[in-house]
Amino acid sequence: MPRLMDDGELTGSAVVANNTMNRERGLSGVNSYARELGFDPAGWLAGRGGAVAWLDLCSGEGRALVEAAGLLPDAAELTGVDLVGPLVPPAPPYGPAPGAARLRLVTAAVADWTPGRRYDLITCVHGLHYLGDQLGAIVRAAGWLAPDGRFAAHFDPDSVRHPDGSSAARPVVAALRAAGFEYRAWRHLLVLDGGRVVRLPFGYLGADPAAGPNYTGQPAVGSYYREALPV
Repeated sequence: MPRLMDDGELTGSAVVANNTMNRERGLSGVNSYARELGFDPAGWLAGRGGAVAWLDLCSGEGRALVEAAGLLPDAAELTGVDLVGPLVPPAPPYGPAPGAARLRLVTAAVADWTPGRRYDLITCVHGLHYLGDQLGAIVRAAGWLAPDGRFAAHFDPDSVRHPDGSSAARPVVAALRAAGFEYRAWRHLLVLDGGRVVRLPFGYLGADPAAGPNYTGQPAVGSYYREALPV
């Protein structure tokens, strides 16, 4: 087993502070959230009506949120959380101005951040690849979701390892499915409809930022877990 980092040390690694993976991705088009997720987040939220809320984890520049803010009513609330954050603050009218959804871009480590509300939609587009405790982030997000909300995140099961370095993909995916998640392998997409308390039978040991490229071709983190008794 390689030397593993805890999440505090991991945030200082060059692999985790990746400023290219999700920087330029917009809401729709070729390089977009709609293409990567298989649905249009703004359209999905608009169909719900009312004061909807969207949380985007590992949001990069927040371009998709900025674009969505101009399409959704001002009662909507959009929040992005990213370790690096936007390099340039989004220009008006996005923010508290009338006629645009309320937009907040938070610079913070996902592992250290906690919201003060529940969300209709929580997304993480190619962001879990850079987190240490990926399963912990997934469990927390499930608890932040509205009872009829949706969580959608790209997830590479092969990045989750046993203590000996072998893949824990099979037991992890089985446990996630038992907890109510759907794993769409062709998109590497993990989806949960309906917020809930989730407990998974794995204990986090630490992460290896030198695990090498994953299916995206980008360097990614290997997350190590020991299997625990079912909870």
